[in-house]
Amino acid sequence: MIDPTTDAALATARAQLADAAKGAAAVRAFFDPATSTISYVVHDPVTMRGAVIDSVLDYDAAAGRTSTASAEAIVAYVREAGIAIDWLLETHAHADHLSAAAWLAKIVGGTIAIGEHIRDVQAVFGDIFNAGPEFRRDGSDFGRLWADGERFVIGSLPVTVLHVPGHTPACVAYVVGDVVFVGDTMFMPDYGSARADFPGGDAAELFRSLRRILELPGETPLFLCHDYLTGDRLVHVWETTVAEQRAANVHARDGITEAEFVARRRARDAGLSMPALLLPAVQVNMRAGRLPPAESNGVAYLKIPVDRL
Repeated sequence: MIDPTTDAALATARAQLADAAKGAAAVRAFFDPATSTISYVVHDPVTMRGAVIDSVLDYDAAAGRTSTASAEAIVAYVREAGIAIDWLLETHAHADHLSAAAWLAKIVGGTIAIGEHIRDVQAVFGDIFNAGPEFRRDGSDFGRLWADGERFVIGSLPVTVLHVPGHTPACVAYVVGDVVFVGDTMFMPDYGSARADFPGGDAAELFRSLRRILELPGETPLFLCHDYLTGDRLVHVWETTVAEQRAANVHARDGITEAEFVARRRARDAGLSMPALLLPAVQVNMRAGRLPPAESNGVAYLKIPVDRL
């Protein structure tokens, strides 16, 4: 595990959060019930510059049909509020929904960005889908690739990127002003953590990433990418704090060791089925939300690799 006393990226994020009075972010959540995904618009109230995080392109798997109702709700909000979108941020290449980033870029603008380890995901899944030489595995489908600890701004809001692998090699968390968007790395305390059994996933890495996030100040708000209901909770919730997670996260609260976490995570993953949209989603998301190139008849096709996963 990275020693928090020598973790430069974490130190930068902690300093940013400590100066929260100068960087209060405005956050609006959009919940997609079909995939239990939460997308966000975060903006700087001073400059009215903003970013969209983890957008959803609606997909009817039975019909092979895409639609944009979820993304249109985001467009309506940013236009009504007068927010100019500079960034379309992805926390990782999602396996449970298709990204609307490419569609949103055409409608509201913004640069599509993701962690630099998307190249690792592209290499693995490029082979799984036999994507061919036309599929670039260098990350260049995205407008910007983030390194661990890299900083940028949304208006006057400072942003620090934390690389938090384990669920996938490319997972990042965005520390935006005074809040953090953690992607799939962790869920609400009663649900725990993301699975780590996808190609390139690693339960031990996931534990270290979780603990890295939990080194942030206790009062820090954490916004999650998904919420799956439990038997004891029937209302979707997607905001928590570092302190709440440290006290109650069923997989990674204080006192749980890496060995205990890995054993629990692997046992749980062994009983999980693959996400219903994994095969279409990854083919699109590894291309920054774009469908594979259309074939000679003008139609784009998604592949189903038989007996490959």
